[in-house]
Amino acid sequence: MLTLCGFAASNYYNKVKLALLEKDIPFEEELVWPGQADKLASPLGKVPYLKTEAGALCESTVILEYLEATYPQRPLLSRDPFAAAKARELLRFIELHLELVARNLYPEAFFGGKISDAAKEKAGQQLEKNVVAFAKLARFSPYVGGEDFTLADAAAAVHLPLVSAASKIIYGRDVLADLPVRDYLKGLNERPSVQKVNADRKANTEAMMQRMKQ
Repeated sequence: MLTLCGFAASNYYNKVKLALLEKDIPFEEELVWPGQADKLASPLGKVPYLKTEAGALCESTVILEYLEATYPQRPLLSRDPFAAAKARELLRFIELHLELVARNLYPEAFFGGKISDAAKEKAGQQLEKNVVAFAKLARFSPYVGGEDFTLADAAAAVHLPLVSAASKIIYGRDVLADLPVRDYLKGLNERPSVQKVNADRKANTEAMMQRMKQ
């Protein structure tokens, strides 16, 4: 039995959880808060990490690749090498050029912290540039890469809402507003797997905020 370790308020945890649910892979969950990770399983102390019969794996995208290779039933990547590469391209683009940039805004947007005006300006300029580039790759027809739900959607489902929310809070505008992201996410929310992830995320976020206050 696989064990997914981390906490459901984490978008990277939820990316893996969504893939597990979509692929109908049996798994258990182990609650691991920040700072509590097993350093043998995740040397940097990051979550998520996955316990398997062969050992532990860290880094969410590596875990996704492992799941796809080990459980080929209900594939989330095309058998066509180029189509699969395009899905990986979208996944990495969403994480590196959208979410990772927007993450600079999270301390003030979500956690009551403060970031400098210079940091806000730098992140804003980078997001504007990267969203234009993202629009050239994404298709939203109906999924982010085309007709099929792929690993790119597992990433988009959990990362794009945070990019939208953080930018709206900090800048007063959603940097993704000119793309059909809202309708795309509405469609994804009809999937039982996404509903499950979102419900667990909401409950765990409340628990995390209480934990931070204490």
